[in-house]
Amino acid sequence: MLRLIATSLCLRCQRVPALPLNLRPCATLSSTENQQTVEDLYGLSVDIQKIRQLKGWVLHQSPAYTKEVAGLLNDMGASGSLVARILTDHPEAVLCLPEQMQTQRELWTSVCPNQRELVGIIEKFPASFFTSCSHHDNQRNNIAYFLSLNLNKRIVTKLMASAPQSFSRPVERNELMVRTLQQVYQELGGEEDNMKIWLQKLLSQNPFVLLKPPEVLRRNLLFLKDKGFSTAELLRLLSKLRGFVTELNPDSMQLTLSYSQETMGCSEAELRDIVLNCPAVLYYPEAILAERFKGLLSAGISMSQIIKTPTVLELTTQIVTYRIQRLRAHGYDVRTGSLQVLNGTKKDFEASCGKLKLRRERPLFNPVAPLRADD
Repeated sequence: MLRLIATSLCLRCQRVPALPLNLRPCATLSSTENQQTVEDLYGLSVDIQKIRQLKGWVLHQSPAYTKEVAGLLNDMGASGSLVARILTDHPEAVLCLPEQMQTQRELWTSVCPNQRELVGIIEKFPASFFTSCSHHDNQRNNIAYFLSLNLNKRIVTKLMASAPQSFSRPVERNELMVRTLQQVYQELGGEEDNMKIWLQKLLSQNPFVLLKPPEVLRRNLLFLKDKGFSTAELLRLLSKLRGFVTELNPDSMQLTLSYSQETMGCSEAELRDIVLNCPAVLYYPEAILAERFKGLLSAGISMSQIIKTPTVLELTTQIVTYRIQRLRAHGYDVRTGSLQVLNGTKKDFEASCGKLKLRRERPLFNPVAPLRADD
């Protein structure tokens, strides 16, 4: 977090982000904008004003390779409007050396050969593609390692896009974490035949698990074991948490569990069942849980209903309030009915509302249908 400095000069300095000089050590910073860069960006219909507001320092760098970046993206199938969007959101791309960009293209196409798919990934994660040239060897080694695990290439591509830090570091660190995950999976009774699928799902749903120290995983699992969870339950929990167990620590989990148990008035065994059904009880801070309990109770929902369907705690108070109002409009009272109808994605909820509406509008009998008479 930026420190607050009183002087106006330092406040002005805070608005200028630190320059990623590791992108191109030979780059020079000028007090005036690089007019060639500005003209080239204008020619590509890039939003210059947005760049000046958010990343104006890029326009002061020299040399820049705007036309080369655009040419690379065009060659991969990107339209002119898409190129403009990418450079507006990530103007630092123009500071990458052409040979550096070409190397990146070769590395990424080794796991994502479809050029148009790759362009779509670059649009969403431009900083992952236009990265430092000093990491190419690590990227290459990590790609080879993850492919050696027989992981789907799409999963490896997703890892590179969403967690590029795990590919820029030495491969040995990823090997250690993956080995730990595999060992824990087997120790908890996971089947060897399913381990690849389990690992693939875990990494795709939470790629940042790779960036955590292996001892964090073991320490958290030991804490949960001391809380009475069986090995089978720990495996189930680790799979449901999708790696979030590495984001936690025993102190925060203890606080959250103590608060939840006291608030719901349940036994330790009941609390374990609640956690297995709703891992949010483990990783949501006490303040968030307090707000959600308050919102549910103020809507007339009983604590026994929450204990029976704890997954409603995963929904924000605003979503719960909106869904309760929608259900009430269709004649459904959550105070007396199941809370399960509140759960699910927006699509799931709309489908449930549709069924309630249909049930409410369907007549008890069809008055125009011919009556059947006895023969």
